Amino acid sequence: MSAPSALSPKPAEQLRLPLERAVGDAFVVSDSNAEAVRVLAAWPDGVGSVLALYGPAGAGKSRLAADWAERVGALPLHGVEAALIDPLELEGRPVLLDSASDADDESLFHLINLANLSGGALLLVDRAAPRRWRAALPDLRSRLDAVRAVAVEAPDDKVLSAILRARFAERSIAPADDVIDYLVRRLDRSADMAVQVVDRLDALHRPVTRPLAREVLDQLGDADAA
Repeated sequence: MSAPSALSPKPAEQLRLPLERAVGDAFVVSDSNAEAVRVLAAWPDGVGSVLALYGPAGAGKSRLAADWAERVGALPLHGVEAALIDPLELEGRPVLLDSASDADDESLFHLINLANLSGGALLLVDRAAPRRWRAALPDLRSRLDAVRAVAVEAPDDKVLSAILRARFAERSIAPADDVIDYLVRRLDRSADMAVQVVDRLDALHRPVTRPLAREVLDQLGDADAA
């Protein structure tokens, strides 16, 4: 029996990306992410072996990327981890690089080149499109500028509402529709903020009503202003 490869992660480590999912937390497709969902469902598709997925924090990039990695059997890495892997050992293997702009130039350059070999694919995930990343290597700069990129926008009302309902359901809380609508109108377009508000409301151990939601939002606003 051959020795396990140094690249074969332990089962608990196979996906290091944030994969917290609520019970029944299906990914909600809306205008804010529909194009990214469509592209990833068919990629790699022969159009190019390197694809960038970009957008603001809390928009669902990592969730989409992790689902893709699971589907195609990609090795998930974070930006700085690229330097710890021998790129030649990744030949012909799909790779997911989250926080991709944190990778050093040389590692990123080799990963992009290897993605063009048979069986290879490289999904780059970051807040900004590759054309906006810093690159000291001229050859890397030209490759980044040529990378196909698809955006995930900040959560719209449909997605934010689904996030709130899922996070409340995790805690066996079922607020009235008007409470969800109120929060959607007042919250920043961020999944992280939605989770923070649900945590605050749950910690109060009181029925979740519009007045209570207003109180929590006002407290968060005061904290931000402090």
